Amino acid sequence: MKILHVIPSLASVRGGPSHAALGMVKALRNSNIDAEIATTNDNGCDLLNVPLYQRTEYQGVPVWFLPRFSPPLKEFIFSTALTRWLWQHIPDYDIIHTHYLFSYSSTCAGLIARRQGIPYIVRTIGQLTPWALAQSRLKKQIYTSLIERHNLNQAAAIHCTSAGEAEDVRNFRIQTTTITLPLGVNQAENFPEAKQKLRQIHNIPAQTPIVLFLSRLHYKKRPDLLIQTLNKLAAQNFDFHLIFAGSGESDYENQLKSLVASSGLTSRTTFTGFITGTDKELVLQGSDIFVLPTFSENFGIAIVEAMAAGLPVIITPGVQIAPEIDQAKAGLVVEGELDALSEAIKKLLTSPNLRHQLGENGKQLVNHRYSWSAIAQNLAFTYAAIIQGKKLPEYNPEFSYSP
Repeated sequence: MKILHVIPSLASVRGGPSHAALGMVKALRNSNIDAEIATTNDNGCDLLNVPLYQRTEYQGVPVWFLPRFSPPLKEFIFSTALTRWLWQHIPDYDIIHTHYLFSYSSTCAGLIARRQGIPYIVRTIGQLTPWALAQSRLKKQIYTSLIERHNLNQAAAIHCTSAGEAEDVRNFRIQTTTITLPLGVNQAENFPEAKQKLRQIHNIPAQTPIVLFLSRLHYKKRPDLLIQTLNKLAAQNFDFHLIFAGSGESDYENQLKSLVASSGLTSRTTFTGFITGTDKELVLQGSDIFVLPTFSENFGIAIVEAMAAGLPVIITPGVQIAPEIDQAKAGLVVEGELDALSEAIKKLLTSPNLRHQLGENGKQLVNHRYSWSAIAQNLAFTYAAIIQGKKLPEYNPEFSYSP
């Protein structure tokens, strides 16, 4: 069984979808599934420094990088070279697994797979939520009517990562079978001195609680609301330090830094920029509260990573795994409004015991639900069923589908 995953970009600046695709393929290969990725050398405003037109080991995963057409149009990322490569090589694979909607590479891969009789799976990455569809609405309506709806309806299956995402597919009037299978996280190395070391690095007092925002700096994630909320709590003499761990468009980053300064939070705020590896684990294991007041999130890999590190999370209903987190009592789910977010953060700042209990519940949820090895096994089962023309598996708590 040979599987090709197609995604517009693997660049870190593109956020969670790139991270998830790498994790998924790595897990599949660890389960003895021959899986590879085809993508472009996109890196936001820049280009990745990677070999082109050859099978390359990239972050432990075999990847074919093809040159993008520059400059990119957000995540659309046109590439004639990728088109030619897909046309020549898609017949070499048993199944194509695409990531993204309204993006050239994924759409192109679906079209070519159909022409060449190769089944394909589409991962929608939350792009059918009402919030997402409202962004650039007219362009998406035209693209849907011309291409994307047919692409979705002709897929062998649609990969959703939550029940809410599967519901969005149905609301979009797509009849293709959906498989509901979450994303995973890898078990991280434990850093017992993380809290002490993180405070030393950023000159934060030992007893000051750290509020962590770990995500791409983008208006969709609402970091501005978090700043406004903490400004309100600072006026009430609450002690905290805010860490923004992530990067974004330079203009937007500068706007956030200006908002921090005008709110009088400069001495209480650290911008680390994009971090990975040990630095990332340090902020996850060294912080006290994770907050992501996002408008919309189909899964939220950073949220799961935070729970894996034992952090209590504060999220909004726009996160589609929010019901699971709420049911597991692994965090607080509140409306993305100033007062509601303020009360939630205040509640955790004043209750170390509650922070600990929610964090422990989160770790248990991750261990039970978000294991890459189990997810890879279920994906492999799905691939085999599609190749053999069998009906997809019956529902169970860890894996579901809807015909």
